[in-house]
Amino acid sequence: MDLSRLAGIDCGTNSIRLLIADVVDGHLRDVHREMRIVRLGQGVDATGEFAPEAIARTRAALTDYASLLAIHRVERVSMVATSATRDAANRDVFFAMTAEVLGSVIAGARAEVITGAQEAELSFRGAVGELDSAQAPFVVVDLGGGSTEIVLGKAGDHSGEVAASYSADIGCVRLTERCLHTDPPTAAEVTAARNVVRERLDDALRAVPVEGARTWVGLAGTMTTLSALAHNMTAYDPVAIHLSRVPFDSLLDVCDRLLGMTRAQRAALGPMHEGRVDVIGGGAIVVQELARELRDRAGIDTLTVSEHDILDGIVLSLAG
Repeated sequence: MDLSRLAGIDCGTNSIRLLIADVVDGHLRDVHREMRIVRLGQGVDATGEFAPEAIARTRAALTDYASLLAIHRVERVSMVATSATRDAANRDVFFAMTAEVLGSVIAGARAEVITGAQEAELSFRGAVGELDSAQAPFVVVDLGGGSTEIVLGKAGDHSGEVAASYSADIGCVRLTERCLHTDPPTAAEVTAARNVVRERLDDALRAVPVEGARTWVGLAGTMTTLSALAHNMTAYDPVAIHLSRVPFDSLLDVCDRLLGMTRAQRAALGPMHEGRVDVIGGGAIVVQELARELRDRAGIDTLTVSEHDILDGIVLSLAG
């Protein structure tokens, strides 16, 4: 049996996540999986650079992750930085920090920025590994804090065959900071946000012809939280959420209810992570607009939610 212990770190606009896994004959066996909200992209859309406190929060989480790499005797690690890092003028400060923290545990390790296309391919690879190829073609949507990756493809041998992809410049943090300023957001703010999303999706869906897709797979915290709420979970349960299905009627209803809630009401929901309370409304708008487009263009009426995503793709890619 061929076995190696590898790790992937995904640093996005809203969260930083770690997966330590044993790779056994081309398949992943989880050793440790963790997520923290650090809001690295705080204010980047407006200022064009990382806030010092955002880098400090990210450093604190990454320092803890580095300790876990040492404890679990990880052989190699790959850390990728996505949307916020591509946009920040002071990204060199961020990369120097990652080299210092990770390099103290694994020589030469540091974050690398990836393109939207690379992000899309890694997300797709991680998402489709357990899905029945009879459900293909898949449209995989990774809804992040700063960007949303839309990928069309089929399942393959532990990888996935990507036919088309697009990284849209919309995400739950970016959309919230740009449009949703009231608690709860006003009808005018929601309309403005929908217009932004529709404009970005027009470009995305010209690049990714979803008309032939059969299954929509949603990734990341907005998607998983919406599934937990649609299934009336009182606490976040990743095992129950993984590969759960949400009919569009339930999905759209949950999104509407979230948009009508105050911050305090959202915070009181059992499955809601405290770091997602402020931005889930922006994510809900992106999901609603995607649902309507996929229903109209492809006849899809159900969202399948996966807990396996770009993190799994990073580790599989590292394994070669």
